[in-house]
Amino acid sequence: MAPAFTTSPLVKARIAGVLYLVCIATGAFAEMGVRARLVVFDDAVATAHNILASPMLYRLGLFCDLASFITGLAIGVLFYELFKPVSRSLALLALVFVIVSNTVSLAAIVELQAPLGLLEGHASPGGFDEAQRQAMALFSLRQYEHAFDINLLLFTVDCFTTGVLIFRSTFLPRFLGVLLIVGGAGYLVNSVTNLMPPSFLRDLFPYDLLPSLVAELTLALWLVVFGVDAAKWEAMRTSRQR
Repeated sequence: MAPAFTTSPLVKARIAGVLYLVCIATGAFAEMGVRARLVVFDDAVATAHNILASPMLYRLGLFCDLASFITGLAIGVLFYELFKPVSRSLALLALVFVIVSNTVSLAAIVELQAPLGLLEGHASPGGFDEAQRQAMALFSLRQYEHAFDINLLLFTVDCFTTGVLIFRSTFLPRFLGVLLIVGGAGYLVNSVTNLMPPSFLRDLFPYDLLPSLVAELTLALWLVVFGVDAAKWEAMRTSRQR
């Protein structure tokens, strides 16, 4: 017989909830606690000065990003296991987009590492003066942000799909699914306006991300505190097998 923690939907749900909180906390810290403090996207000199003045904080942000994306992948696997009884095809679709979206940002992590090498001189290409290295460092940071916008655009599909799965399930409250769909719409607006030329929708930032934060935080806390209704989950799994 398999160990209980590998088969219990309640334990899986709570593990997913804890990982979700870690994912949110590390991602928010990396973006708001580190890059928002150090990076000035229209000033390469100020950005370089800030990073060199706080290299450990910058590195901590990088590791927090790694933790956020890795926990995001683990959450996707756990959600696939939880929502298979609702719809295997939709659960698989959500998993695919979780993997692809987080892989985009994991691959772009090298863009976050590059400014340290450029500014500290460890990996500076020959023939470039200080101003050029500063400009290249800021360019790498901008490229990372573009990759993150693509991540969120892909993650939107996961939010919509998981929201539908929650709404159709009997073992989680439907309002969580509605919240996640609305949160996905917030991510969609944010990522599309960042990837396209400036428009009036840019004035919605950061308010366009509030629904996403509320939705994901509510879902994570619900999973940690209440988990899922294991009896209803089992009943749905059994009915799908008939």
